[in-house]
Order: sequence, then C-alpha cells, then structure tokens
Amino acid sequence: MRLRKDVIPNDHTDDLESIARQIRLRDLTAVFEAGAGHIGGEMSAIDILTALYFRVLRIRPEEPRYPDRDRFVLSKGHVALALYVTLAKRGFFPEEEVSTFLKPHSRLNGHPNCNKVPGVETNTGPLGHGLPVSVGIAKAAKLTGALYHTYVLTGDGEMQEGSNWEAISAAAQFGLDNLTLIIDHNRFQQGAALKDTNNLAPFRPKLEAFGWDVTEIDGHRMKEIIPALERRGERPHCILAHTNKGHGISFMQDRVDWHHKVPSAEQYRIAVAELSEARQ
Repeated sequence: MRLRKDVIPNDHTDDLESIARQIRLRDLTAVFEAGAGHIGGEMSAIDILTALYFRVLRIRPEEPRYPDRDRFVLSKGHVALALYVTLAKRGFFPEEEVSTFLKPHSRLNGHPNCNKVPGVETNTGPLGHGLPVSVGIAKAAKLTGALYHTYVLTGDGEMQEGSNWEAISAAAQFGLDNLTLIIDHNRFQQGAALKDTNNLAPFRPKLEAFGWDVTEIDGHRMKEIIPALERRGERPHCILAHTNKGHGISFMQDRVDWHHKVPSAEQYRIAVAELSEARQ
C-alpha cells in the first residue's frame, strides 16, 4: 500500500506518540479553561484518535465530505473535546478555535454536531447510538459498492446499551467486513467501576459468539493500535482496547471521580508538568 504524504509512516510511532501528548496537553488546558469536560475518558481515547487521524483514516481535511473518505463515528460523544483537538490539529479547522469550547455561540459544544463541525460524521451523545448508525453507514457502502471503511469508538460502559448488541448481530448478519468497532475498555463509567455495575466483561467471547473477529490490544501502544486498525478480514472486526481512564496523569489515572471532574489550579500545574515531562 502506498502511503499518502500527509500521514505518518508506520515505523514512526515516536512521532504519533508525540502528537498524542500534544493533544492531551491541549485537551487538559481546554477543560481547565472551560471549567467542564470529560477528561478521564478523553485521556483514555486520545492514542486511538491520534492513530486514526494521523495514520489510518483516508481523509481530506480541506474537503471533509469527499465521498471516498473513511468514516469515523465517536459514539462516546461526551469526550467530544478530544475529537475537537484532534480534528483541529489535523487541519479540519483552526487550532485556535479550541479555546471557544463550550463558550456561547461556539460550534464546539459538549457533544459533536455534524452540521457545525468539519470532520464530524454524525451527531452523538445519547449512548448506544453510534454503533447502530455505523452499521448503517457500512451497509450503505456495501449496497453502493463504495470502498470506504467505517470505524466507531464506544466506551465499555456504553456497551450495556441493548441497541449495541442488536447492531452487533446485524453487522454479522450483513457480513460487514468494512466495519471496525473499537471499545475503549478503561474499566470505569460515570459514577462507578464497570465491575460494580452491569459488567459485560470479558467482551471477547461475546463478540466472537456473534460472529465477529476480535483483537485485544494495549490501547496506549501505537505499535499495537495501528496494526489492529489496519487489519482487514472477512467479518466485522472489534478492537478491544485496554486503556486507562485519565491516562498520562498520575492523580487521574484509574480514578472514577475523574469521569468529568475539573482540575484545580494546582492539579492543572501538576498535570501539565507530567505530560510535558513525558514528552522529553
């Protein structure tokens, strides 16, 4: 496969890791400045978003709706800020606009809006919607002979929604080998650990029972993320990405209260120092 000039080669994972750290820093600052956000789940998803937008997806930031683009749906729409920062850094809109997050009249709202934000494929927010929509997008490609691939990112708590399992069944029935589901398995949801709620883990045997291929990875290692995202087979593919809520920030990591907590000035200073140090 010939690489486009605007993506980072597979052997340059250090470059991707550097971009992910820059996105984490900008996300952190935007949450601190806005006084709101879902920082824990944003930090767990950023490595995956970086790999998608800077290596894997066939996209044109200057032409967001070009027909042959790959599709990405952020089903866990409450982490919209991480997507905004990634889209801005990739060139879909000016990076300075991230400073308007949640401000009056800003198009960068708490959940992504495809009618306002370039690069957003569909509105998400209510959990359990993104995967069914993505099944429809992938099925449309099959019906029309289009060659784009559809990716969708869900949370592990979100997988408690019954609509997801109906979509999983349909994807297998339709033979959607052009669909990749990524589960951000950070083990926490709003208010509780996954194991203390409706715990569906382990996910792998359940997805395989529905007829899906499943790959388990460390969702913070580019050398595992990229091959999984680029994998193609004869069935729909699920990537079970083992991640850490609040990844990269010591006092946030694996802490349920950081689902949507905002750092204090001192915590912000510490987090910036830790993320900056990791960049060295």
